[in-house]
Amino acid sequence: MLADPKKPQRVVLPLDAGFETDSLAVISETDILGDRLARPRKRRRAANFLAEASALTPGDLVVHIDHGIARYEGLKTLEVQGAPHDTLELQYGGEAKLYLPVENIDLLTRYGADNEGVQLDRLGGAAWQARKAKAKERLFDEFCARFPYEETEDQLNAIGDVLEDLAAGKPMDRLICGDVGFGKTEVALRAAFVVAMSGQQVAIVAPTTLLARQHYKTFTERFEGWPIRVSRLSRLVPAKEVAEAREGLAKGEIEIVIGTHAVLSKQVSFKNLGLVIVDEEQHFGVKHKEKLKELRADVHMLTLTATPIPRTLQMSLSGIREMSIIATPPVDRLAVRTYITPWDPVVLREALLREKYRGGQAYFVAPRISDLPYLERFIREQVPEVKFVVGHGQMAPTQLEEVMSAFYDGQYDVLLSTTIVESGLDIPTANTLIIHRADMFGLAQLYQLRGRVGRSKARAFAYMTTPAEKQITLSAEKRLKVLQSLDSLGAGFQLASHDLDIRGGGNLLGEEQSGHIKEIGVELYQQMLEDAVNELRARAGAEQVADRGWSPQINTGAAVLIPEDYVADLNVRLALYRRISEAEKSQDREALAAELIDRFGPLPPEADQLLKVVAIKGLCREANVAKIDVGPKGAVVSFRNDDFKNPGGLVAFIAKNQVAWRVRPDNKVVVRGEWETPKQRLGAAERILAELAKLAV
Repeated sequence: MLADPKKPQRVVLPLDAGFETDSLAVISETDILGDRLARPRKRRRAANFLAEASALTPGDLVVHIDHGIARYEGLKTLEVQGAPHDTLELQYGGEAKLYLPVENIDLLTRYGADNEGVQLDRLGGAAWQARKAKAKERLFDEFCARFPYEETEDQLNAIGDVLEDLAAGKPMDRLICGDVGFGKTEVALRAAFVVAMSGQQVAIVAPTTLLARQHYKTFTERFEGWPIRVSRLSRLVPAKEVAEAREGLAKGEIEIVIGTHAVLSKQVSFKNLGLVIVDEEQHFGVKHKEKLKELRADVHMLTLTATPIPRTLQMSLSGIREMSIIATPPVDRLAVRTYITPWDPVVLREALLREKYRGGQAYFVAPRISDLPYLERFIREQVPEVKFVVGHGQMAPTQLEEVMSAFYDGQYDVLLSTTIVESGLDIPTANTLIIHRADMFGLAQLYQLRGRVGRSKARAFAYMTTPAEKQITLSAEKRLKVLQSLDSLGAGFQLASHDLDIRGGGNLLGEEQSGHIKEIGVELYQQMLEDAVNELRARAGAEQVADRGWSPQINTGAAVLIPEDYVADLNVRLALYRRISEAEKSQDREALAAELIDRFGPLPPEADQLLKVVAIKGLCREANVAKIDVGPKGAVVSFRNDDFKNPGGLVAFIAKNQVAWRVRPDNKVVVRGEWETPKQRLGAAERILAELAKLAV
């Protein structure tokens, strides 16, 4: 109740807009001052212990990416070319000091909370660079150490091949051919780690929801504790999770997505896709694969399969695609005994009972859903001793999930299903397989199905049945004979070669599938997790990103600071310096400028010049310019490592502009001009760098 209904009252309420009734009028802050400026949320870098520079206080230990551990002494304003310039004072070993311009504050990270006994690095010393290099080398090894088995030689070779491809300077297109359970997934994991940690996204596409679920479980466990977010997309995933995954992929907040054909949906978009991993390639049509490549023109492609389709194998053998073979079986793995037999109820009953009584489980696979009722009656009448459950792709997602989970948990002796079990199930206790009407399956399908059993040390058996009173086709007979003859471990590549002979290589360029034709500080360590493979990615065909390991110097004599009378609070100024130093994109600078005007009033010239310096800094990165000095009579441009991306273009440009531009013998570019005021010099720097950035493309 209001104390006096006739007098205005103030009250705190969570209201964005006011309202009016017959006896009451509520006026909100927004009604008086207008809408608030909403700044888009930016994703916070994982494990960023210095998200804002305001976290720094004098005496804190910080890490400079180039010079190592120092003590932060506070903010200090220096005179640079006659103008005030805010810098951060850093104390190094040997009483050396470094004054870091505020626009380069992004080169600093906080060392950590435990500062006791930490020695400051010496400026120009080699110890810091050696420690940093050693830590970087350990990052990939640290991830690999989580692999619970010893890698086989073939597996190590395949991993090496993939890493070389990522560093080759062109999009990878490699096929990894290896039997079920021979370690293809580990190759994919390490490739995904390298790409995801470089700031790009990875899409893993599997043919079935079951296989996608298994991969999601594996990747989630292996990437636990790393600054990488893994999500999933399939019909078994709840709608809310699917929506979150799509949004995260579009914004770049999700590094790895695992799913079925849902990944290829028009509703799914990627911010920065770098690698596509296709598992069990034989289940995807050419159109699906072309859709994958359309996601990004220079995307890396990694294909995993036990039995490559003839077209793919032909491309690999002819050198169009690269191929790595993993033929070394795991220790103690036994080959699956395979029998081709007409339908015989007695034999099949004995097979199912033998597996039950030795404590195992069995798969009973049919080619069509319409075959399942007949097989249900057979098991119920002929083998009543076993408990069985039915599963197929037309079941509701939750129901299918329950069926597969129950079989996985050992609640049933037999899983009667269609070919949904062809990929993705890894159940060591399942060691008997019966295939009804094996003549209706393709050679690769049969081989994949047989790979569902024999995944432990126990001997496994596979029964490929044919009609008892019906002649099968010659090609079906040939497929079954090939499968029976290839009963050794690691025979997938041989089988694919037979399949190539039988079906032909296909049209390689068309769509036809057949035919013949800690030492470095906590925060920097986390940052290096993201940058550890930057050298690989910089040479790969993926989109280039800014290298955070260096920052250009820009000297124009212009005042570059946020005046104290504009933002009085030191911590707020430091926080703004951090954010401005990272705002190299024009839209980010515009948003920051709008926020500053909204919070503190019109921009003073010094702050406006700071924003321009950051814009020039972004152009310097594009043109690989390490330093630009601009004076009243001209400018001198120094390139990083004396390297320019397009030297021919630069020489041609200078030849056309000989009056103002020339190259010195020390590879520095000199530009003549008349720029008396700092504002003019700043504008000149921006124009020069814009021209160089355009030439560098």
